[in-house]
Amino acid sequence: MALVEAVGLGLAAGAIGTIALTAAEKAEMRLTGRQASMIPGQVAVKLTGRDPDRNPEAVKRLSPIMHWTHGIALGAVRGLLDVAGLSAVAATVVFVPLVWGGDALLYRALGVSPAPWKWERRALLTDLYGKAVLALATSGAYILLDSAI
Repeated sequence: MALVEAVGLGLAAGAIGTIALTAAEKAEMRLTGRQASMIPGQVAVKLTGRDPDRNPEAVKRLSPIMHWTHGIALGAVRGLLDVAGLSAVAATVVFVPLVWGGDALLYRALGVSPAPWKWERRALLTDLYGKAVLALATSGAYILLDSAI
């Protein structure tokens, strides 16, 4: 598949995956009483060179924007795995840890979160669950979209 086509399909798949993630998070938050994560907003504020602790309104405002932007952009990464020649199954197997590990490294590198082995068990499981939903839904959507064209 051509690079541009794979990235375009990936972006569409990323949007579908982000819809699935958002629905899964909403259901999980209703069950657990957990508040929405502000990590996406903290990442966005850090990337603009500002301190998230000193800009709580920006964190709150940018969190949903970053959530959607990041999820959709990860779909392009899934498309690149197809261009690299990986089978659908192999690409999915690679994509799931890539999504979670990439995010964990990003959060740590920006200083918005400690290393995952220092997270509380519940926070770790919640994050793994969300990233697995995003990765599997995005990869599944990519496979379906690819087979439809």
